[in-house]
Amino acid sequence: MGQTEINEFVGGRETGVLSMARDNEPHSIPISYGYEASTGTFYMRLVSTAESEKRKFLGSSPDVRLVIYDGTDDQSVYQSVVANGTLTELDPAELSVEDIEQYGEAKRPLFEIWGTGREELDINLYQLEPDSIEGRRTEIDHGEA
Repeated sequence: MGQTEINEFVGGRETGVLSMARDNEPHSIPISYGYEASTGTFYMRLVSTAESEKRKFLGSSPDVRLVIYDGTDDQSVYQSVVANGTLTELDPAELSVEDIEQYGEAKRPLFEIWGTGREELDINLYQLEPDSIEGRRTEIDHGEA
C-alpha cells in the first residue's frame, strides 16, 4: 500500500491492537484510536487501573507496534497496517486546539468493560508518531470449488 491507501485504510477504522515490549516481555491490548492523516499521528485514550499490566508497561515508555487489520466478509481481500514507534503521553493542560479536536474524534473507551467504578480508573492521553508505517493489501483467489 502507498501512503494514500494507508491513510484511507487507517482513517476508515477505529480499532486496532497495540503491542508493547519491555525487557523481552510483550503485552498486547485492543484499543480505539483517532488518526490525523496529514501528520500520520495516532491519538489514543488509554484507560487503566492501579494494578493493571497496561499501566506497568505504559510507565516504562515502551516501544510499541500498532496493528490495524480488516478482511472483507467473503475474505477475498485482506488488508493490514503496522505502525512502529514510541508512545508519548500528553498532559491535558498542554493540549493544542488540534489535539483536542483529534481526541474528540477518537472513539471513547467503553468504561463498562472494567469491573471497577470510573473513580478508580486512570484515563491518559497518548500520541503515536510512527517511526515506520507499512500497509499490505492481499487479494485471495479462492478459485472454483
